[in-house]
Amino acid sequence: MTRKILHLDLDAFFCAVEENNDPTLKGKPFAVGGQADRRGVVASCSYAARMHGVHSAMPMGQALRLCPELIVVSSRHGRYGEVSKQVMALLEVTPFIEKISIDEAFVDVTTLPESIEQIAHMLQDRVNTQLQLPISIGGATNKLVAKIANDWGKAQKKGPTPPNTITIIPPGEEAAFLAPLPTQSLWGVGPKTAEKLKAIGIITIGGLAEAPSSTLEMVFGRFGPDLRDRARGIDDRPISMEHEVKSVSNEVTFVKDIQDATHLEQTLRQLSESVGRRLRKDSLAGTTVQIKLRWEDFTTITRQITLSSATNLDQEIFENALTLFKQNWPFGKPVRLIGVGVSNLGPPMHQLELWGDDHQRQARLLNAMDELRDRFGRNIIQRAGRIPSPKESEQKPPESE
Repeated sequence: MTRKILHLDLDAFFCAVEENNDPTLKGKPFAVGGQADRRGVVASCSYAARMHGVHSAMPMGQALRLCPELIVVSSRHGRYGEVSKQVMALLEVTPFIEKISIDEAFVDVTTLPESIEQIAHMLQDRVNTQLQLPISIGGATNKLVAKIANDWGKAQKKGPTPPNTITIIPPGEEAAFLAPLPTQSLWGVGPKTAEKLKAIGIITIGGLAEAPSSTLEMVFGRFGPDLRDRARGIDDRPISMEHEVKSVSNEVTFVKDIQDATHLEQTLRQLSESVGRRLRKDSLAGTTVQIKLRWEDFTTITRQITLSSATNLDQEIFENALTLFKQNWPFGKPVRLIGVGVSNLGPPMHQLELWGDDHQRQARLLNAMDELRDRFGRNIIQRAGRIPSPKESEQKPPESE
């Protein structure tokens, strides 16, 4: 049976959510992210802003220089997560869904009787009408070509409005579709690989598909034949039903470099609490705690420690992060960025009674606090002496990878 795979990607997702919240933003150049005077970055930007050269991950100050009329909207990551769940629920026409990120997924619709075109239009209409969100869709016989088709289709749509496109590559036409595209359009080909290919005269995917195996093996080793298979549109990867979360982290970039030990330790505690809460929300715990430090010259270091058992308790995360911090921070050295993360994740072990009474009390207390914050907002409960967040730093939300 010929597979029918869809790749679905919400167009400028954060911006689309904000436009639904404030319709006056529609058609205007605006960016979602942190404020420029707090070293904020662009998390997402409208298509009108992109016409001025603004793009994601750009410093907000640079974005404002490119587009002085740019409207800056503060991120609401909790809301984006809620809407993402609503979108994924609408895509559940089969059990075979692979969520790649908050705004992107693959769906295997092979078992459905309708054509891949009919299913794509039906899903797009669902998301457009029920959630008022633009979504672009690529379809093919495999994940590789479906993703590239979607990226290609979106790139053909120019202008200040979201693409909201559908691009389907019929069975048997995969190689012909890929052939004229640049090699970097291919999954697994980054700038360095593209340079190596260019050095042997290959600049298109079609050229790569026709290259002798011996040449590719000489340059790329065992990776060479696999690269050529991809260039021919061959990809047997199945839909992965569960996206494995590898780590949960949070970091702060300070407005002004910080030298004060108390301030830095309090920030570490806040970050540890944020990471712990996200772990508990996802029913996860980890055995590795890591910190990230960036100095005033932008040099960045990461350090980690492995625990004897998994944890998602704020205090344990903080104590280990603080130990790493004290071991690696030259006292008084200005810090530009500080981060905390937990990795090597798995299910929490508290219920197996491997923990003492104190751990169990902490876990019960934290779960109760989490419920209160979910209902009334995260500021309903605060630790005494906690530093206020608004003016001193630009904090990213907890991130999962």
